[in-house]
Amino acid sequence: MISVGRRFAWIWAALGPRFLPFADAASADLPLGRLLRLSLFQISCGMAVVLLNGTLNRVLVVEMEVSVALVAAMVALPLVFAPLRALIGFRSDTHRSFLGWRRVPFVWTGTLLQFGGFAIMPFALLVLSGTGEGPVWVGHIGAAIAFLLVGAGLAMAQTAGLALAGDLAPADKRPRAIALLYVMLLLGTVASGAVFGFLLRDFDPMRLIQTIQGAAVVTLILNVVALWKQEARDPSRTRHDEKHPDFAQAWARFAAVPGLRRLLVAVGMGTAAFGMQDILLEPYGGQVLHMSVGDTTELTALAALGALAAFALAARRLERGADAFRLAAFGLMAGIAAFSAVIFSASFDSQWLFRIGACAIGFGGGLFTVATLTAVLTFPDSGGNGLALGAWTAVQATSAGIAIAAGGFVADMVGGLAASGALGSAMQVPWAGYTFVYHLEILLLFVALAAIGPLAGRLRGATSTPSERFGLASHPC
Repeated sequence: MISVGRRFAWIWAALGPRFLPFADAASADLPLGRLLRLSLFQISCGMAVVLLNGTLNRVLVVEMEVSVALVAAMVALPLVFAPLRALIGFRSDTHRSFLGWRRVPFVWTGTLLQFGGFAIMPFALLVLSGTGEGPVWVGHIGAAIAFLLVGAGLAMAQTAGLALAGDLAPADKRPRAIALLYVMLLLGTVASGAVFGFLLRDFDPMRLIQTIQGAAVVTLILNVVALWKQEARDPSRTRHDEKHPDFAQAWARFAAVPGLRRLLVAVGMGTAAFGMQDILLEPYGGQVLHMSVGDTTELTALAALGALAAFALAARRLERGADAFRLAAFGLMAGIAAFSAVIFSASFDSQWLFRIGACAIGFGGGLFTVATLTAVLTFPDSGGNGLALGAWTAVQATSAGIAIAAGGFVADMVGGLAASGALGSAMQVPWAGYTFVYHLEILLLFVALAAIGPLAGRLRGATSTPSERFGLASHPC
């Protein structure tokens, strides 16, 4: 196991700090190789997200001819656990254990839940599609259980894993370390999408079973390697006689920190604004701009490149002392320009303007995400790492899920009304539903700007010593 862990660390470290945003998050206590090995759990999380929201979404609807409404309900099931991330983070902060571990039990339990969900998912889906043995209702129940297990495991493993990274990194490097893990999540998402697309290029049910169960095994291996000898055992921190406040008390104290609720509102509004278009960009490109399947598939890569550029810019700016809230606001304004470009691409019939808009959406969303994550981690008196990260991820995941579902519903509803002539002859265009959603996203971005504006400069004034420009300044973003 040690040799495998070293091999993974060597591969990641071989990329070199120049090609890894926030690579300077390493420290004497948390070397780059160890940090990159820990980041492997984010790779497995990215793989799960791609499999649930991308690969299975398409395969079930197109190749297996399962109802779109049923598939949407299945994909939405993991969101049930999104609001519980704050509770998971708090429990990992206050976990009692004779072994002296706080985070490892939660990451391991989440890994087993993901493994179990992936193990039973392909068979449940085959029954659900009518190509397997047994009544269809068994497939309904099995698929629901599988998606719920993966969702619960993903929420538990990611929340506790990020909190573990926060524990291991020194205070002045902590935001950088967490941001580096989000870069790994993005890279894992892109790489997994390419691998799944290649494996299922010639679809057949047996290939689907092999792919999903292969993902289960890879998840288990990556997470075990990521956790190996990361958290030191310290029974003094996890004594059973240790008294901790209950979750309600801890949350009340957390929410009472001035500005934190405003920050979480901004996170929710901004995430919803950037996420509402998630399932609309590719159909918009194909239906309105007549782009090929290959062209629309490239949009994911363009958005990822934009996000990586945002991470690199954030690393440079915040290292030089930039304010996290101003950086988040800049990301929101980039989003406004991006959605405007997407809207105008239909009027100008410009595929290149549309591509620029897609890339800018990734840039603005990436900048906003890293900046707000930095802010919540460096907020004074925000509580333990687990609670702070859990609150941020809970708001982000819940807002993204609701926004994606709402975006599709609103686009269909407005598009149907426009096509029927109920909105007037000027609105009888193929892009009416899409552009309504894009305008709605711009409105949400302005709301997020209004929420985050008064927080600008707050963290600078909260620095514990005048000599420190602010832990965020030395932080990544």
